[in-house]
Amino acid sequence: MKKIKGIFRLIRFELPFSAGVCVLMGQLLALGEFATLTISILGFLSVFSISASILVLNDYFDVETDKINAPHRPIPSNLVSPLEALIFSLALLFSGLILSYLMSFTALLFSITWSMIGFLYNRRFKQKGIVGNILVSLSVGMTFIYGGVSVGLPFNKIALFFGVIGALVDLGEEIAADSMDMKGDLIIDSKSLAIKYGKETAIKISSLIFVIVILLTSIPFIANWFSLIYLLPIGIMDLSIAYFSFRLFKAKNEEGRKYIRMIYLGTTLGLIIFLILRLILD
Repeated sequence: MKKIKGIFRLIRFELPFSAGVCVLMGQLLALGEFATLTISILGFLSVFSISASILVLNDYFDVETDKINAPHRPIPSNLVSPLEALIFSLALLFSGLILSYLMSFTALLFSITWSMIGFLYNRRFKQKGIVGNILVSLSVGMTFIYGGVSVGLPFNKIALFFGVIGALVDLGEEIAADSMDMKGDLIIDSKSLAIKYGKETAIKISSLIFVIVILLTSIPFIANWFSLIYLLPIGIMDLSIAYFSFRLFKAKNEEGRKYIRMIYLGTTLGLIIFLILRLILD
């Protein structure tokens, strides 16, 4: 049971779940209505699997830094061996690629590209500071676009816009997270903004990005993309971002990681409420 729990913890369930929600949101934004049940399930599960694969691979490559930053993680705590994590990651990856192929060949190509970005980050660019942060945020933003791809509308402007917002939210989180992981990141000679310019400067840059996100979320209402009732989920997202990013300024490492997680969960909750409202109103 400990082994099973350790393997489950490797995927960090809320993160691939949130990625799947972003795909459903991308489908809805592109189509203006929900996709068919089959496409919705395939889109969600394919991205869930690939995202989980990338996260497991991240733990595989981060063993040394996790021994300092997160010794409770499954690999450094010896719940799961590195080889077991690698096999699990590959199984998740192939599952996700097969599911994406069942939607379309274009979705498969998109998934392969997304997977390669995740691999490059884990293998080479994690320690490159802002470059690595941008790669991760790009992969998060791509989940919305993948939603459009899955329904045959890869260039829908609303899905693309929310892809930008998703990428910026994650960029702010990545920069803030680096400021909480400075001790372990020094081992791999990381070029993170926190190490180069200090923790306080990194948090300020992260907060500026979050302010930009909050300002951008007004555009869908100014452009009349959504009715005013959708201010509720967008407002929940904005309030969670504003409150927990403010708390980051005085947070210690473990506390700061909790606040970053709450930003992620608050954003996901906003998207889920958006989807529920759309389902009810339709």
